[in-house]
Amino acid sequence: MIDKLEFFIALAKAQHFGRAAEDLGITQPTLSAAIKQLEDQLGVMLVKRGSRFQGLTPEGEQVLVWARRIAGDARAMREEMRAARHGLSGRIRIAAIPTALAMVPRLTTPFREKHPGVSFSVLSRTSIEVLSLLGNFDIDAGITYLDNEPLGNVVSVPLYSERYHLITAAGNPYSDRQKVTWAEVANLPLCLLTPDMQNRRIIDHHVGEAGGVARPTLESNSMIVLFSHIRTGKWSSIMPLNLAETFGFSEPIRAIPIVEPDASHLVGLVATRREPHTPLVAALLSEVMTLAGDFAAAR
Repeated sequence: MIDKLEFFIALAKAQHFGRAAEDLGITQPTLSAAIKQLEDQLGVMLVKRGSRFQGLTPEGEQVLVWARRIAGDARAMREEMRAARHGLSGRIRIAAIPTALAMVPRLTTPFREKHPGVSFSVLSRTSIEVLSLLGNFDIDAGITYLDNEPLGNVVSVPLYSERYHLITAAGNPYSDRQKVTWAEVANLPLCLLTPDMQNRRIIDHHVGEAGGVARPTLESNSMIVLFSHIRTGKWSSIMPLNLAETFGFSEPIRAIPIVEPDASHLVGLVATRREPHTPLVAALLSEVMTLAGDFAAAR
């Protein structure tokens, strides 16, 4: 039955019999037959019938929750047995918010030194997408904000706090200041992340608290795009200092603390709350706790 449940999960994700079959590496008739057999075994209709995929029935939505849980448990069992035979191996899938991507090597590099049989897949996603992927078992862990918006039923490990700075070139407004207020930066033409990013919602919130409105002249979901515009010397942005430092701005670019308030938000790793975790996730959580201690000691 587990194979059929995994077929059903793939169909629910693809929302199309042909694409799901292609993803699974099987024929469409094989997939259709497996779904029909699963329906017969459970005694309920799972998929709305028609000439094409029309969605899941209410019973199908319920079964999907169970299917993800059962498939996740089966995967955990297989990983644990593989680890018992051959040591820790496999692929860890991580999704991180854009502002946290620069710190991911501080986690993946020492982890792989300890476990050379492990490889990684790292995606850049919004905080909402991180939690959705985690809930659907499409990733093993996420790196996101912990204290700003609801996380749901996850286990979390704090890593570091973001503190916000005006990143601007010498000669631009406020570039000669030792600090600047949120009310002042609200008056600047800025390049910022897009509104679907939690970092942007945090910035909008603090600017709004100061009585202003952020008016970016450029928006992007890519930190590379923002950094490349800042390097021209003609654009300013609001970024966490730890992120800006990783790109090694030259002397003409300044990072000026933003105060009133001196805001900070906690970033950390999240994983699905379950016992036991897969051996890979359990080892990752252990590594993150070590890394969190290193961050705390460095402050």
